[in-house]
Amino acid sequence: MTARAADRARYDRATAHLDAPLAIVDLDAFDANADDLVRRAGGKPIRVASKSVRCRALLERVLAKDGFAGVMSFTLAESLWLARSGFEDVLLAYPSADRARFAELTGDPKLAAAVTVMIDDPAQLALIDESRAGGREVVRVCLELDTSLKLLGGRVRVGARRSPLHSPAQVADMARAVARRPGFEVVGIMAYEGHIAGVGDSVAGRPVRSRAVRLMQSAARRELVERRAAVVRAVRAVVPGLEFVNGGGTGSVQHTAAEDVVTEIGAGSGLYVPRLFDNYTSFSGRPSALFALPVVRRPGVGVVTVLGGGYPASGAAGADRLPVPCLPEGLRYDPQEGPGEVQTPLLGSPADDLLIGDKVWFRHAKAGELCERFDALFLVEGDRVTATVPTYRGEGRTFL
Repeated sequence: MTARAADRARYDRATAHLDAPLAIVDLDAFDANADDLVRRAGGKPIRVASKSVRCRALLERVLAKDGFAGVMSFTLAESLWLARSGFEDVLLAYPSADRARFAELTGDPKLAAAVTVMIDDPAQLALIDESRAGGREVVRVCLELDTSLKLLGGRVRVGARRSPLHSPAQVADMARAVARRPGFEVVGIMAYEGHIAGVGDSVAGRPVRSRAVRLMQSAARRELVERRAAVVRAVRAVVPGLEFVNGGGTGSVQHTAAEDVVTEIGAGSGLYVPRLFDNYTSFSGRPSALFALPVVRRPGVGVVTVLGGGYPASGAAGADRLPVPCLPEGLRYDPQEGPGEVQTPLLGSPADDLLIGDKVWFRHAKAGELCERFDALFLVEGDRVTATVPTYRGEGRTFL
């Protein structure tokens, strides 16, 4: 029996008493992935990205481990909810225009002490001030650096379109704008190199593209190491008491951790290891989050139909954004239908061994987005479900 076949047998035994659709997290794999992130971080703390987990119980589990400290959230509403739930160090990784929540933040000393907001434009500061509704608490601010690689005088750009702050002078000017404005304090810098941390460099069947990605990432790392250090020097000249410099991502943990100016690493997807993280040379992990769909039809030889399955991930539309059937091995989508909202036909010889009610196991393309489809995660240890925990959705929290 192959390792994957053994996993399928374990998962089927563990969930034999449960009806699909359902989602699981294999805790042995989850914990092993957490340990690997800590090893790669080389002693620097990892701030766990909540959008890649979207389950409070699992956030608490990983933060109880040595090597993890703090949460990187994705909306202001989520940040306040987490802070009220006992998470004491929450970095909002994206700017917000949520006026009602800014009024809550600036009016509550506990929330203001626990939550740091992201800024890259003076207009964002004005929006927060306009939202205060009498709140006088000092707002903790993190400045985001644009990490994109710019070539040919800026005519070619590689990387996500995030912050407009690219040069050390621009970030330092933003720090001065915050310092001049009462009610705000710069405490950190964040620089997420998504084109390095979030792009696979070893895509099966595409050797030329893979080599091009590796060359791009190598050049981008060299450029960013120098520019990030210069940015930190420029900002520390304005804010000597800077508390943290956050960088990285699952695919670049060890590279970013090696930079002296970086004080903490942001990562989260490496805990679940979704399918988009299969194509990396820098690390390998164990898929820990899967979902199962039930066989409900057998249309013919070599075909079964499962209930549901149309769970695409965000990003540029393409086949790599679709979940993949992984257990039993050898199933594939019908190219004329793909994964459907209500039903999904699957082709391949393993279909002939599946009966009505059997489970087919899938992996989602991106990590935490799986949790937007399920109210609960069944936590598996060995061949048993040892706990059932709610996802954000299961707690009635759908932030985006």
